[in-house]
Amino acid sequence: DSEIKYGAGLTNLEYAHLAEIMGQSVFASEAFNCSPPDTGNMEVLLRYGTEKQKEQWLIPLLNGEIRSCFAMTEPNVASSDATNIQSSITRDGDSHYILNGHKWWISGAVDERCKICIFMGKTDPSAPKHKQQTMILVPMETPGVTVIRPLTVFGYDDAPSGHAEMMFSNVRVPVDNILLGEGRGFEIAQGRLGPGRIHHCMRLIGMAERSLTLMKQRVQERIAFGKPLIDFDTIRSDIALSRIEIEQARLLTLKAAHLMDTVGNKVARNEIAMIKVIAPRMAQKVIDRAIQSHGAMGLSKDRPLAQFFSWARILRFADGPDEVHLSSIGKIEIKKKSN
Repeated sequence: DSEIKYGAGLTNLEYAHLAEIMGQSVFASEAFNCSPPDTGNMEVLLRYGTEKQKEQWLIPLLNGEIRSCFAMTEPNVASSDATNIQSSITRDGDSHYILNGHKWWISGAVDERCKICIFMGKTDPSAPKHKQQTMILVPMETPGVTVIRPLTVFGYDDAPSGHAEMMFSNVRVPVDNILLGEGRGFEIAQGRLGPGRIHHCMRLIGMAERSLTLMKQRVQERIAFGKPLIDFDTIRSDIALSRIEIEQARLLTLKAAHLMDTVGNKVARNEIAMIKVIAPRMAQKVIDRAIQSHGAMGLSKDRPLAQFFSWARILRFADGPDEVHLSSIGKIEIKKKSN
C-alpha cells in the first residue's frame, strides 16, 4: 500500500524479514494477523477490490475482526494448473451470479471467524484458456455454502484456521461482488501468488533457523557413548550444512523480494520460482537433521519440529508444485542468450 492508507507501507523486502521472524513460531503469524490466506486475500482486495469491497471486507480483515478463505483447489482436477478448475459462475439476470463447485484444502474456512471467501470459478468455458476464470466474493453465511469436513495434514488440524472440504450449491451472489471483472481470475491469481511465495519462503527460513537453534542446544546437552553429541564429526557436519543452506535460501529469497520491489513481479518470476523450490527443500533437510538430533523428542509436540516439517513438506506443492516451477525455470534458462 504505497499510500499507507491500509497498512504500514512496507516493501516486499522489508516485510520479508518480519516473515522470517514470525516463521520461528507456530503461532506468531496468527498473533500478528499475518497468516495465510488472509495476507494474500488482503492484497487481492487492496489491488483489485472496489472501494465498497475494501470498506466491507478489507478493513475488518486488517483490524483482525474477521478471517477469510480462498477457494480455488478442487478434488477432481489437478488444481496446480488453475485453468483446470471446473467450478462454475453463471450469470443470473442483471444483478446476480449462481455459483456451483466442490472445493477442498480451503485454509481458514473452518474458523468460526471466517466471514468471507474468495471463490474462483469459470464464467466462460469457451473463452481463451486464461480468460475463462473469474474471482468473486462470497460471504460465508450465504445459503448453499457448506463446510463438509475439516481436513488434517499429517494428523495436524492446524487450529484455529484449519483446512476444509467445501461445497457450493446454487450459491446466489450479487454482481457487485465480482473482483476486477469477468475473465480476470487467472490474472488475479498470478498477482496474488508472487508476494505470497516470498512470505511462505521467509517463514520457512524462520522455521529452519529455529530448528537449527534447537539442534545446537540439544547436541551440546545430550550425552551418548560417553561424550556430548556435539563432539561427533557427523553432528558438526550437519550443523555446518544447515547453516550454509539457510544462508543460501535467505539470500536468494531476499533477492527475489528486492527484484519484485524494483523491477516488478514479471521480471522477478524466475527468482520467485527458484525460491519456491529451494526454500521448502532446504527447510525439510534442516528440520530433518534437527529431528534426528533430538531422537524421539523430535517427533513429539514437546518441540515444534514435527509441525515445522509438515509445513515444509506441504509447501513443496502448495502455491505451485516443485515440478511446475522447475519446468518454468528450465524454459527461462534455455531462452537466455549465451554471452
